[in-house]
Amino acid sequence: MVFVVALLVMSMTSVVFADDGEAAVGISDTFSKGLASAIAIGIAAAAGAIAMGISSAKTSEAISRQPEAEGKIRSTFMLGLVFIETAIIYALLVVILIIFVL
Repeated sequence: MVFVVALLVMSMTSVVFADDGEAAVGISDTFSKGLASAIAIGIAAAAGAIAMGISSAKTSEAISRQPEAEGKIRSTFMLGLVFIETAIIYALLVVILIIFVL
């Protein structure tokens, strides 16, 4: 985790300094956009996958406890999955904006 944060901080700086204080080769904008996009979509996809897994496990547990309420539980589950996917798609749109607009 510390390594990822260090890479993120380095990618946001425009110049990396050498040992003698002179400006060394700068990190390109393409690299920083790519790294920021990869981190953003990676976190969004991982969080979405974890949320979907937890909600499907809880849904299965709820249906096994109350089989007569299966219809309501399943429809609420599907609505929750739609909201989770929407958040991931919004993250994808932000990443596309970072890559092509900024």
